[in-house]
Amino acid sequence: MSASIAADGLGVHFFFDRQHRVVTPALARVRRRGSDLWGIRGITFSIGPGEGVALLGSNGTGKSTLLRTVAGVLPADAGRLETRGRIAALLSVDAGLMPTLTGRENCVLLGVLSGLSRRAARRSLAALQERTALGDEFDHPVSSYSQGMRARLGFAVAEQVSPDILLLDEVHEAIDHDSRTFVEERAHAILRDGGIVVATGHDHALLERLCGRALLLRAGHVVEDGEFAQVRRDYLA
Repeated sequence: MSASIAADGLGVHFFFDRQHRVVTPALARVRRRGSDLWGIRGITFSIGPGEGVALLGSNGTGKSTLLRTVAGVLPADAGRLETRGRIAALLSVDAGLMPTLTGRENCVLLGVLSGLSRRAARRSLAALQERTALGDEFDHPVSSYSQGMRARLGFAVAEQVSPDILLLDEVHEAIDHDSRTFVEERAHAILRDGGIVVATGHDHALLERLCGRALLLRAGHVVEDGEFAQVRRDYLA
């Protein structure tokens, strides 16, 4: 199956209570909601096999909301979103890891939750331990890990399902150089295999190495879609 992402008029609506906490529409009515807004609205684009696409824009413009919607974490309230292929999302350094479990236990648990059989998840443990370069730390609780170690483990867990689409939300900026290199190498491997990488962050040098294309977001809308260098120049201007 060829990887692809297609959005047509995509929108996500947030509701807030009077304490400015995000709530469901039902709770917003009960608590006399304070305000509401569209996190993203009217977004249309398509991404095909082998494409790396960066999301550029200042904080609060909808980049993380868009990534979470593509990942399936947030439901779309308007428009249409279609994805083809297995998705792996690193939306935080912890990447859904359970801090009280060891690296090995997290690999089995998250592998099963991703759709692998318990046997298949266990069969991949030796390769995962080697890939993460955690050594004996692989059998220590994740709560004792550094951010870089957690990122490497989270990425390795995500790779268990052989993703066709990789989503990165500033994860590479919170980790050390070696871990950043690890993430970048794996992202390039996915692109070489005809997969898709969608990434956001403020390290534009890294984004340009991964992405030949960029979407520029302002106030929840895509205002430019084009070659990375040109979109970056327009964003900085």
